[in-house]
Amino acid sequence: MSAQGTALYPLRLTVTAKPLVFGGHALARRLGKRGLPDWSVAETWECSDVEGNRSVVTNGPLAGQSLHQVLTDRPEELMGAAFSGPHFPLLTKFIDASGTLPVHLHADDETARRLEGQPNGKTEAWHILHAAPGATALCGVKAGVTADRLRAALQAQDFDAVLRRLPVRAGETLYVPGGTLHSFGPDTLVYEIEQTSDIQQHAMRWNMEDGSPVGEAEHRSNLDMLMRQADLETRPDFTPGLSVAVGDGVERVFLCAGPYFALERWRAGTAEPLRRSFATAQVLSNVGAPVRVRTGGWSEELGRAQTLVLPAACGEVEVTGPADVLFGCLPDLDRDVRDPLLAAGYPLPLVRRFIASSA
Repeated sequence: MSAQGTALYPLRLTVTAKPLVFGGHALARRLGKRGLPDWSVAETWECSDVEGNRSVVTNGPLAGQSLHQVLTDRPEELMGAAFSGPHFPLLTKFIDASGTLPVHLHADDETARRLEGQPNGKTEAWHILHAAPGATALCGVKAGVTADRLRAALQAQDFDAVLRRLPVRAGETLYVPGGTLHSFGPDTLVYEIEQTSDIQQHAMRWNMEDGSPVGEAEHRSNLDMLMRQADLETRPDFTPGLSVAVGDGVERVFLCAGPYFALERWRAGTAEPLRRSFATAQVLSNVGAPVRVRTGGWSEELGRAQTLVLPAACGEVEVTGPADVLFGCLPDLDRDVRDPLLAAGYPLPLVRRFIASSA
């Protein structure tokens, strides 16, 4: 059977390692990720359809094809019947903030189209895998700060004068809408899910690629564009998520859910495997020990800090415990979030607040 005619199966993808200045060695040493270069790594792009950094399938009959090509050729099999869009909608990363990320923002959809010439912006969420005691993040502008005051503080690099500093704890999640100024680190390990985009505007006087200085004229120009994109009103907070018991020793935690993505963390012991049904593509990332993944007639081990894309056509997956995995998807908010939370006994006002906090 030709690659074009074969049924879609779980896709292993190439991983892009980014040597940015805030990185270190935690992805290998703490998370157990293999195959990384010896130099400091800040990010690994696990699933990407960003032009110039597109993931390529490494397994099975479709090996050598980009994720973008698979979507173009077989959109319904990959994403489900309701999907339409120019690219795979999810970008996922592991991020090692051994150092501190630059203060920056990503445009929202409207601003990205108007100012950046891009089809969409970049809303993102951080799920904290590890944080040292006392770790913090900057996210959102303090209430009452005017645009002029914000601009002056960014020019002076006095970030704490105008930005909210939040405590960071492992297991919590922060949904960061486009336009929100933010930074995190040091000593923080994050799984990030976001819209497919690499647009960003930085407030720093140094370049995050190599630490080289940003000249005064360039810095002022950067701040000009950043201020045109900054949202001064959004002030998101970390949440522990909503937990649902779905089996003997199997826990499902809804971490965040909005129009661009949903993220869940599932844990299972050995009494019974984790079983999940789905109608849209799932990005499955393993944040625990190696596990056995089965769907249909396909069965393989997924190692520590490895990722699979499960096409919608697979329909269901079983993961043998002990397991600690993340599932990201482009959700139908009623079917995939509201209904299962209501069925688990959560009151409707709480479910609405949970979804609204990620929208």
